[in-house]
Amino acid sequence: MWVCLNCHEYNDPNNEKCGKCEIPRQQKEKPKGKHEHKNANLFNRKTMYTRGNSKGWQKAIQPGYERQSVVGRLEATSLAPTIQPGYQRKSAVGRLESTSLAPTIQPGYQRKSAVGRLEATSLAPTIQPGNEQKTFAERLDALSLAGSKKEHDSDYLVVAALDFGTAYSGYAFSMRSDFKTDPLKIHVNQAWNAGSRQLLSLKTPTALLLNPDKEFEAFGYEAETTYANLAMDDTNSGYFLFRRFKMNLHNKKKIGNDLIIEDIAGKPMAALDVFTLSIKTLVKHVMAHLEKRGTGVKLAEIRWVLTVPAIWTDSAKQFMRKGAVQAGIPENKLYIALEPEAASIFCQYLPTEKLNGADFKMAKPGTKYMVVDLGGGTADLTVHEKVSNENLKELCSATGNDCGGTSVDERFLKMFVDIFGRPLMNALKEDDPSSYLDLFRDFETVKRIIAPDRNTKVTISIPYPSINKCCLKLLNKDIDSAVSASMYADKVTLKGGKLRIDPEIVKDIFKPTIESITSLMREIFESAPSFDVSQILLVGGFSECALVQDAIKRAFPDKRIINPDEAGLAVLKGACLFGHRPDYITSRVMRFTYGTGISLPFDAKIHDKEHLVKEEDGEEFCDGLFDVIVRKNDTVDIGTAIEHNFTVDCNDEEPWELSLYASTKEKPMYVDEKSCTLLGSMQISFSKASDTERELRVAFLFGNTELGVTATDILTGETVSSTFNLN
Repeated sequence: MWVCLNCHEYNDPNNEKCGKCEIPRQQKEKPKGKHEHKNANLFNRKTMYTRGNSKGWQKAIQPGYERQSVVGRLEATSLAPTIQPGYQRKSAVGRLESTSLAPTIQPGYQRKSAVGRLEATSLAPTIQPGNEQKTFAERLDALSLAGSKKEHDSDYLVVAALDFGTAYSGYAFSMRSDFKTDPLKIHVNQAWNAGSRQLLSLKTPTALLLNPDKEFEAFGYEAETTYANLAMDDTNSGYFLFRRFKMNLHNKKKIGNDLIIEDIAGKPMAALDVFTLSIKTLVKHVMAHLEKRGTGVKLAEIRWVLTVPAIWTDSAKQFMRKGAVQAGIPENKLYIALEPEAASIFCQYLPTEKLNGADFKMAKPGTKYMVVDLGGGTADLTVHEKVSNENLKELCSATGNDCGGTSVDERFLKMFVDIFGRPLMNALKEDDPSSYLDLFRDFETVKRIIAPDRNTKVTISIPYPSINKCCLKLLNKDIDSAVSASMYADKVTLKGGKLRIDPEIVKDIFKPTIESITSLMREIFESAPSFDVSQILLVGGFSECALVQDAIKRAFPDKRIINPDEAGLAVLKGACLFGHRPDYITSRVMRFTYGTGISLPFDAKIHDKEHLVKEEDGEEFCDGLFDVIVRKNDTVDIGTAIEHNFTVDCNDEEPWELSLYASTKEKPMYVDEKSCTLLGSMQISFSKASDTERELRVAFLFGNTELGVTATDILTGETVSSTFNLN
């Protein structure tokens, strides 16, 4: 099977052309990594120049290096010493003074000093008007910060937040004028119809229904209900129903445009199309809601915020951004908010009485607390500290896993599989999906009301006629006999079409998930930045479960637990507030070590032979070394630009490519280690070719919710055309 990279159609492997758009089958780009370096001509100047020597590399990995600050390490790093000896020890002005800066640019150029030559040339007037009047030092400052801090657009009237969840999704919006006077005046859609139960809900299931032509049919409760009706009429075979598909971005290590996901019947489709259509539905709902209120606000006048788990990779965030842009959201109006951060911001605005913690003072500088965001798919944890400027800073990197509320649903399903068998449950899902979905909706209520001290049986409504029919057909026995013959015979009974379950069985269903959550919390509390954290902010829909709250209180008796009102809406409302103040979080802690791949002179005492590359002239190099830009657990202010210099030539039309790697280790050695992944590549094109080498200053932007990269031609000051494509 292969997917057309043009229209995302799923094709037979024997077809050499796409069946939909008839474009020839495209070949995926050859994976990068170790081979990228080994196959490259080290002095082709399209790859990064060798920086440093064996002694320089030893210096980089010597004890104490990891204890330096980001700035300190950058100052200690050898920045392109191959240009000439002593290069790294000189200031920017000194280096430019000592190099020959392309005397062919204009007559007399070579007779001027470096400062004079730069004063005489037009130094990137595109950076900002009046740049040419600045001093050389000021211009260098301007170059080093080019694009390092995202300028927040002020041309918006409304902030609209989209909480695209694993189990449920929703939206909210806040008027800019209201934020100034009443920040908590946030409008949440309350018109989702809760399926066959005919109830109103603040959120709707993350479910997308497409017709046989893969076109949008319905979303949310409507999607589930429509599909169920089609199944009862036996006309659902060509339709696609996708449910709880967000977790594909958490579980997949590699996320790209060719990512394929399956619907509930196993039919494949391009994930990007599924996410795009789902986000487009939420956008349409927002616009219809605003129009109904008579605001007259247009889509381009809205600042959009899309929430994602903090533990997601950069690739997953980029994937969501791409889907949102394809859904019609202007890219310059789109912000990505991290879910636990959004919830934390929301609680900054709540009055104390709504925080359910009598002496919890969110506004007091120096207050430290752990944020535990328990959603449908993931548990997302981090630690925040209130700082003096009324903002927040992150004390430890976000951590978490897939121990959200849906993991409990999976074990609830396993109980039914243990009783009736997997074939029967699959048959129920296919033949009567409405009853199947209602079964889990009833369990959703149980998840919220089950109490730790409950000693009476839990009652759950089940589709008795449908299950009994399947039992007779597949098991040759009725439903009562099937239950009596199961491993739960003495724990589960049937009465009046309802299932009566021993409370300990229900509690055991929650136990593995709760243990995973408390284990994650314990790991954070044992880390140095969190030793003195005494308060826990519990948010997210799953945090409203009494069993979860009780288990956390028992696990951490010396901590104060704060579970705010509307905990399930904390992320959604907090995302609105984040949209008004995207710089509320002043610094973040890096979850990964980021770097590029470089080559250095081979040293048998340090390097392994697997990475040895011999040049035609006999020189030996170690290829694929991991050159650290920023290290895991470093604290980085938002908008921080960490710069590296690269020397390239631009005498042809092909763009120069720079690969960026991420590692889960603090001190990776090679880019092809198991802990490392190719994050993406940056392609840089010059406005015009030149016979001379150019020195680029590439600024890697860290600290924001998304990774950014910009490149500047140091000589001309031009911010060169570049795109960064995550792998």
